Amino acid sequence: MFGGGGGGLDPSKMQQMMKQMGIDIEEIDAEEVVIRTADEELVFTDADVQRMDAQGQQTYNVVGQPESRERGSPSAIEGEGENEDEDEEGIPQADIQMVAEKAGVSGARAREALEAADGRPVDAINRLQ
Repeated sequence: MFGGGGGGLDPSKMQQMMKQMGIDIEEIDAEEVVIRTADEELVFTDADVQRMDAQGQQTYNVVGQPESRERGSPSAIEGEGENEDEDEEGIPQADIQMVAEKAGVSGARAREALEAADGRPVDAINRLQ
C-alpha cells in the first residue's frame, strides 16, 4: 500500500502520513485479552494491543500467543477444591484461579475480589495489588 519492496517507509514518516489521513494509533497497556467463541476461549495474557481510530471506526490489533481453553472445561481449574465450572455465586472457577495466580493470593481472596468487582478479573486483580 505504501511503497513497494525494500525497507518501506521509516516509522516517523509513516506516522506523519497516518496523522495527515486522520488515523490515530494508541498503544493499550492490556493485562489480558479474552476472545470467546462457541467452543473455546482464546486468552492472551501478555499481548501487545493497539487501537486505531480512523474515520470514526475503532480497530483493535492484538499480537501475542493465546492459551486456548475449551469453554466450560473443568480441566482448566486445578486445586480449587471444586470440580464445577462456577462456584455458588456464579463466578467461573477459571477466573478465580487466574486472579489468585496473578495477584498471588488464595482462592478465597480472589473470589471475594471478583465478587466486589462484579466478576471482572482485571478489576479484581487491580483491587488486590
